[in-house]
Amino acid sequence: MIPAMDQRSDTFEARRRELAAFLRSRRERLTPSEVGLPEGFRRRTPGLRREELAMLAGVGTTWYTWLEQGRDIRPSIQVLNALADALRLDEAERRHLFTLNNRHAPQAVSSAPECVDEPLQRMLANLTHQPAYVLGRRWDVLAWNRAAEVLFGGYDTLDRDERNTMHRLFADPAHRKLLVDWEAVARVSLAMFRADSARYAGDPDFERLIALLKQASAEFRDWWQRHEVVNPLSGIKRIDHPVKGRMSFEHTGLTLTSRPEMKLIVYTPLDDDDTNRKLAELLTL
Repeated sequence: MIPAMDQRSDTFEARRRELAAFLRSRRERLTPSEVGLPEGFRRRTPGLRREELAMLAGVGTTWYTWLEQGRDIRPSIQVLNALADALRLDEAERRHLFTLNNRHAPQAVSSAPECVDEPLQRMLANLTHQPAYVLGRRWDVLAWNRAAEVLFGGYDTLDRDERNTMHRLFADPAHRKLLVDWEAVARVSLAMFRADSARYAGDPDFERLIALLKQASAEFRDWWQRHEVVNPLSGIKRIDHPVKGRMSFEHTGLTLTSRPEMKLIVYTPLDDDDTNRKLAELLTL
């Protein structure tokens, strides 16, 4: 059996070799003209020279050479970003660079309009017996399926703020009545929302929503001041439906790899409270 320490050492060494090869391949695909440098004399190897790349990234040539040689170098996040910019890496390549250095790449904050792609729309529609919806960066419900409508009510008649999950939790009395364990759900949801919203601190749209919720709900106003944060959780959600009564679901939140600012929320009916039968009957109404 290989000792754990030796396994870790082998893993780090393999990552350093992969990092060295990755950096070299991306440096060699760049031409001086692409980065605003003169061609100079005829080059024996393709791409930029190491000293040129080091200059563009603002690091020492010797230090960068060691990195490409697979030595035990620990670049900071700032240096990794500088290297990614100098190498003209796209989003997937930048993420790969950070992964090879055992770091998480900072996600770009977008304020562009959000839309749900057609493949995801079709997947939602095919989840016929699982209520599901897609949340955007501000936790607005962007798309939903019929099962979600029969469980939580129609979304079409709601404006954007009213379709927001936090608004429904704290400022929609009818939705609040649906949730058997409202306080526990609301507290955890607020702490998860707070953790998510940190990336958008100062964003006017977030600030406006938070101000609205503070005005609409004493609980939100009180709990928001506590600065509690938690990681995304799965769990059981009990619903007191106005037509079918008590129903129980296991809910799961999935981050979309193609759109990391979005989440797919899926409710799986449980055997408890005869939920499967009740949901099937609601879908026939």
